[in-house]
Amino acid sequence: MNQRIGYARVSTDDQHLDLQRDALQQAGCGVIYEEAASGKNVARLELEHCRKALRSGDTLVVWRLDRLGRSLPDLVQIVADLERSGISFESLTEKIETNSAAGKLVFHVFAALAEFERSLIRERTYAGLAAARARGRSGGRKPKLGDKQLREIKALLHDPDIQVSDVARRYGVSRTTLYKHVGVIKPKKKQPY
Repeated sequence: MNQRIGYARVSTDDQHLDLQRDALQQAGCGVIYEEAASGKNVARLELEHCRKALRSGDTLVVWRLDRLGRSLPDLVQIVADLERSGISFESLTEKIETNSAAGKLVFHVFAALAEFERSLIRERTYAGLAAARARGRSGGRKPKLGDKQLREIKALLHDPDIQVSDVARRYGVSRTTLYKHVGVIKPKKKQPY
């Protein structure tokens, strides 16, 4: 027997699930999974329990699209996973249901928009990096040690009486940073007098 299973979520503990619960019950959901969790959280335990309970032919029902996905791409991914498992999806507020051709069309338009948004973000990022490189800037942090400091460090490390840890402390870096920039420097042997 195919079930209609509801999922309701509020972002914080001081919000109430009553509105969503009532709407899901009116929509014929016999079982409703509820949780108070920010949409930004990747781990939403009740959603995972809900997804495990769904079987082929069932329908996952939510009050509104933003109750299910953290973002449009996340929502598209969840619905695509459901569809691959033979599970329908329905959003009451937006009147989207994927068990009809029209509902699938609307949802695929959403998916196309999500992909378009990702492409725009990627293009803007690459354009910004290219513009920065054209102005002579490169990405990443500025080096901790300048050329003059590296020359001083190399000279200090040639002295057998100076420890690497003392030089690192003096320049405010770790020993690893020193080795990364100057390599291993063998101290010069003392000249007998």
